[in-house]
Amino acid sequence: MARPAQRKRAFAVENASLGDVVQALGEGKVTASALARAYLARIKAFDSSGPRLNSVREINPDALSIAARLDGTRPLARQPLAGVPILLKDNIATGDRQHTTAGSLALASARARDDATVAKRLRAAGAVILGKANLTEFANVLAVDMPSGYSSLGGQVRNPYAPALRDKRGIPVVQPGGSSSGSAVAVAAGLCAAAIGTETSGSLLSPATQNGLVTVKPTVGLISRAGILPISHSQDTAGPLTRTVRDAAILLNVMAARDPLDPATRLLK
Repeated sequence: MARPAQRKRAFAVENASLGDVVQALGEGKVTASALARAYLARIKAFDSSGPRLNSVREINPDALSIAARLDGTRPLARQPLAGVPILLKDNIATGDRQHTTAGSLALASARARDDATVAKRLRAAGAVILGKANLTEFANVLAVDMPSGYSSLGGQVRNPYAPALRDKRGIPVVQPGGSSSGSAVAVAAGLCAAAIGTETSGSLLSPATQNGLVTVKPTVGLISRAGILPISHSQDTAGPLTRTVRDAAILLNVMAARDPLDPATRLLK
């Protein structure tokens, strides 16, 4: 007697690397829509409730519709991230219905007119911009004693490995790292396939260390800074926060390019 057909297993996103996600999409084991729904469910369960990691400041209201349009597209050389859900630190502009606030109450209703070049390149590669990640407000340029991962608009990001440990002031005992704390915590907690942060001085390296992730601080001029809220012209850069070195390389290959809007990239071929 023939055995009944086995049910297709749901793709487990909680520990999946970006490479795992790309492979599953390429093999047709999961769709872009299913991935987006799975990550959004985890954000609801662990970020906005449960341990309340508070790493995602805003969900892209168009994420599911964008993912649906990519359901028939598999990652290939032209679109290596087709259907892959990515979070952006909320100092990276998006010219859509999402806000770009740097975590500040002063910019709570601010929307950018256009995508940052980084966001444009990710979209061109097929990525689904799932939302904006919380951060240390204005990338920690406001005060020397700003708590790591705190913003007046988004509140306090919590380290996923010890979210409940807080001191008398309510500051996490185990820091989430700053200032790209939300981006790092979201990746570590399996709330997205990968995330983009920014660094002026330690803002990629610190949260990666605190959350057990891989990052690269690219040489200034490798990745365009156009459309990213600035701190230091000589130090600012965007960079990946991922689970593996391979994941970081995939994102660097997508984001690195000459951009006439950023003179620092002029030496790139």
